Amino acid sequence: MRVRDSVSWNSPIASSAASSSNADEALLQSRWMLRSASSCGARVSCDHATFTTVLSVCARAASLPACAMVHGLVVSRGFEGEVSVGNALVTAYFECGSPGFAKKAFYGMAERNVITWTAMISGMARAELYEDSILLFRQMRRTMDANNATYSSSLLACAGSLAAKEGKQIHGLIVKARLATDLHVESGLMDVYSKCGLMEDALSVFRACRQPDEVFLTVILVGFSQNGLEEKAFELFAEMAGEVICIDTNMVSVVLGAFGASAPFALGKQIHALVIKKCFGRNIYVCNGLINMYSKCGELQESVQVFDETPGKNSISWNSIIAAFARHGQGSGVFQLFESMKAISASPTDVTFLSLPHGCSHVGLANKGFYVIAVWSPPKGRTLCMCG
Repeated sequence: MRVRDSVSWNSPIASSAASSSNADEALLQSRWMLRSASSCGARVSCDHATFTTVLSVCARAASLPACAMVHGLVVSRGFEGEVSVGNALVTAYFECGSPGFAKKAFYGMAERNVITWTAMISGMARAELYEDSILLFRQMRRTMDANNATYSSSLLACAGSLAAKEGKQIHGLIVKARLATDLHVESGLMDVYSKCGLMEDALSVFRACRQPDEVFLTVILVGFSQNGLEEKAFELFAEMAGEVICIDTNMVSVVLGAFGASAPFALGKQIHALVIKKCFGRNIYVCNGLINMYSKCGELQESVQVFDETPGKNSISWNSIIAAFARHGQGSGVFQLFESMKAISASPTDVTFLSLPHGCSHVGLANKGFYVIAVWSPPKGRTLCMCG
């Protein structure tokens, strides 16, 4: 085929973008096709679909040089006025970690639609430029209506900046737009209220949800836990466990992480029974949570049993059981575990070193604990502070 039109180029580029599991490979193929098309001069007409597809590949590969190269071709071929191409440029620059270039591309667009604004609001929020994201949301509303994706992105910015006032204002706009029952929007609202410590508002959003799922329940449980309302988290979990919501490992890990010394041990046992019933016992995060839960409830032997049965122990598993022995004043056990940890070449962390003198101080072995710390340096680049 000597003369190739835009369709004949777009098909293989789109196929490469869709089928390749390796983003870098897809990028190489796309760059070759663009160079081949450029070498054909005026006989080949790459269209807006060509550039939007190639830019999606640049975004997947997070390649800023490739994105800049395509941007240059977009300008030279006169496609900078195409909204779809501009949207793809904005998205690609954000995926490449360059919000500044995304901003320039955005303000260089002659025409913008709701997708353009949402890409900017979302990108700025994900780049943790929360104030810029909220400001863009305000600017957008002067020219067009937001959709559910826009509201979700603006709520992400409010949650990140702890902007409770703006979050409440956006909540009002959401209700007015009749989008209050959108699952992503509801989740965003709960996140804002939880991060801002407004748990009654977060719970109201949760209760109003028509079909709460495990993600929703996890968000509200995390909120209660982070705001020191562990009892509320336990009550809601116990309530929802008997409902139609499917309990998953993330949810169980969150609840176990909320356990403290005053937590109801009976509930902990019930959760462990649930873990066994649902076959969550091979999940490392659940196992680590059980070790900590039993330790904080004063049941060291139960912690040991869970630890022994934990498959694929990681550094958190070892730290959890060492901290459990230290918490219970079992200095000799702390050292035995530390030696076992070394024997299997598991790398101690700063948390491990902090547990050693604490556990040893209960049995007059504090000097030995500090000796071990002196011999075994903390991970490179970290300084261990033993204050107080």
